[in-house]
Amino acid sequence: MKTWKVKKTYSRGYALGPARIIEKKEIRTVYDKITGDNITAEIKRFDEAVEEGCRELMELSGKSEIFAAHAALASDIALREGVENKIKDKLMCAEEALLETSGEFVFIFESMEDEYMRERAADMKDVCERLLTILSGENENPFEGIEEKSIIIARELTPSDTAKMNLKLVAGFVMELGGATSHVSIMAKNLGIPCLTGAEGVLKGVKDKDFIIMDAGAGEIFAEPSKDLIEEYEEKAGKWREEEKRLRESAGLPSLTKDGIRFELCANAGNPEEVRGAAEYEIDGIGLFRSEFLYMGSDHFPTEEEQFFAYKEAACLLKDKELTIRTLDIGGDKELKYWQLPKEENPFLGYRAIRICLKEPDIFKPQLRAILRAGAFGNVRIMYPMITSVEEIREANKILEQCKKELEEEGIPYKKDIQTGIMIETPAAVMIAEELAKEADFFSIGTNDLTQYFLAADRGNEKVAEIYNSYHPSVLRAIAATIRAAHKQGIKAGMCGEFASDEKAAVLLLGMGLDEFSMSAGEISRVKSRLRETDYKEAKETADNILSKGSVTEVINCLI
Repeated sequence: MKTWKVKKTYSRGYALGPARIIEKKEIRTVYDKITGDNITAEIKRFDEAVEEGCRELMELSGKSEIFAAHAALASDIALREGVENKIKDKLMCAEEALLETSGEFVFIFESMEDEYMRERAADMKDVCERLLTILSGENENPFEGIEEKSIIIARELTPSDTAKMNLKLVAGFVMELGGATSHVSIMAKNLGIPCLTGAEGVLKGVKDKDFIIMDAGAGEIFAEPSKDLIEEYEEKAGKWREEEKRLRESAGLPSLTKDGIRFELCANAGNPEEVRGAAEYEIDGIGLFRSEFLYMGSDHFPTEEEQFFAYKEAACLLKDKELTIRTLDIGGDKELKYWQLPKEENPFLGYRAIRICLKEPDIFKPQLRAILRAGAFGNVRIMYPMITSVEEIREANKILEQCKKELEEEGIPYKKDIQTGIMIETPAAVMIAEELAKEADFFSIGTNDLTQYFLAADRGNEKVAEIYNSYHPSVLRAIAATIRAAHKQGIKAGMCGEFASDEKAAVLLLGMGLDEFSMSAGEISRVKSRLRETDYKEAKETADNILSKGSVTEVINCLI
């Protein structure tokens, strides 16, 4: 038996069945040059291929919105200009000109630090492959001949590949490349198909039709397992399917506890694609939109227009549901390759987040203007990170008012009554939460940073991992105090840290009075199911009891 372990996993579930190895035909890279007399005809041939490709993609857009995005990429002016120039200047045929131009785009995408932007290289490769197929007149389907439910194993898969599949015959996906934001990963998660990416070496160790077990949650793959292991995982898979069925059945039910208390469930997202995926779930909105993806995935500070289009797309996807955009949160462990931050001994305690924005209005104002403009298209809110004082909120809002005045004078539509909230993620913010609540429209508790600051334990340091624990009584009391302060001033308190997606913690937080839980979209169904089974009065009694405990062990022993 051969086994593989994948470090990072992005889905759950089990799959058992025969492997189907997908090996794509190598793309031809050597072509003959054309003559000067053929330049016009060759450009026309490329334009006709683009026209046909866009027509195919728009027909597929009913299956997934990504194909509409691919159509826009295929007809991109920069792509056409690059191809046309190479045909004219280098006498390349359309195929070679397309390969070279798309390769330049791919290089740019793959050089970016942001994972989402890096994986857009796969989109360009997919579009290029489609156009090359049209130009060559060849149209092979590597998925033909699959007649039984199989586990698809490939180096990499594209949206166009999935369009050729009968997904009813797909038990799972295993890919050597790809990550959380690849379209196949997102699609698999939305369809409930187990998916593992980053499984290096699996193609060398597995043969077509080998029997495979994959445990997506644990990131494990077993080839040619023993009979006992097959029986063990068949039982696990059966229980998992029953649980998934129960969760699907409850997905459309109201977010109410057993005794009728309402709670709000939102998703965290880092880009419009993740918003699109989250919108598939029964969510109340996006509780945290990490705006830094636009900055970290670029080679320059994104312009107001670039930001506006991204925020507008996210707002339109949500329609009337809330989109809470956190303003730029760089520093600490998040850097920009094109803007050098000062070297600091303690970057997590230094020049970061709102501190940068208030010192750099030329960076802050374009973002605020973009958010205000996007607010004209949806239910958008602004959230300031790393707040430690009343003065910081007032200064940020003063700059916001300047932006409103400018937009008004320029006659540009914007959201006049936009709400501004803050993240509670420092001990200072907890201690003056009542004063901050008088200045803010809402709170969002960021437990990841709050825990490390309260416990003086770096969340990325394995040597102090046992100290970093959000169930520590000091952290729980800080959360409870923050919620009380918010409610005293009549504003909502939410949470966007990982703690909100812990099912047991969610019950405890509900008992503390937390209004909004924001988490990864894939965790929402489980948390919702758990809270629907909870009696609010019982949860409140448990919370009151736990808040009197003095150790993590005592707290955990009291959880329900």
